[in-house]
Amino acid sequence: MARYRLHCVGASGNSFKVALFLNCAGLDWEPVGVDFAGGETRTPDWRAATNVMGEVPVLEADGRQMSQSGAILLWLAETHGMFGPTRGEIFETRRWLLFDNHKFTGNFAQHRFQRCFMPEPAHPAVLAYLRARTESAFAIVDRHLANRRFMLGDRPTIVDFSMLGYLYYPAEETGFNLATAFPAIDAWRRRVAALPGWKPPYEMMPLGNSPPLHLYL
Repeated sequence: MARYRLHCVGASGNSFKVALFLNCAGLDWEPVGVDFAGGETRTPDWRAATNVMGEVPVLEADGRQMSQSGAILLWLAETHGMFGPTRGEIFETRRWLLFDNHKFTGNFAQHRFQRCFMPEPAHPAVLAYLRARTESAFAIVDRHLANRRFMLGDRPTIVDFSMLGYLYYPAEETGFNLATAFPAIDAWRRRVAALPGWKPPYEMMPLGNSPPLHLYL
């Protein structure tokens, strides 16, 4: 059995954040597929045995089960001394991880889910609201990356892995052409994609049962 087991599903960008760290760090890990579309994470048994929050990812290590991608990434960086912040970068790391969870990934992931994973088309006003919030958050990061290779400077850290979690899914899912709309973000994700160990989400996490796509637009 691998040292780390990641309970995940291919469509989950939050799961991909952790998978990307594990693979780029060259750690011994394996994906454990979750029947997300079938409602496995909502069952009392799964929550009692795996994660009371009813979410993926869950990282299983040495009999311990950890959830919340940002917390997992911090733990992995501290445990392995890889892709973590320097002492002087700790505050910026926490600041951007919280921004990612609250605004950057938070809005983008919701827009993607409402756009292509709902059993019926989402109301146009809902999509417009989420898209506007996404564009606002992306504009902040695009400006930040205009003169930086990575979020904290010249080397990749867990901040990059966290914020890029949903940016490698196909444009037909996300509805965003990043190369045109946010060129600095697009260049940044290409730099991270050049790291040894990088793979796209559905290839990195080929197991589990993701929700079916409904491309209404």
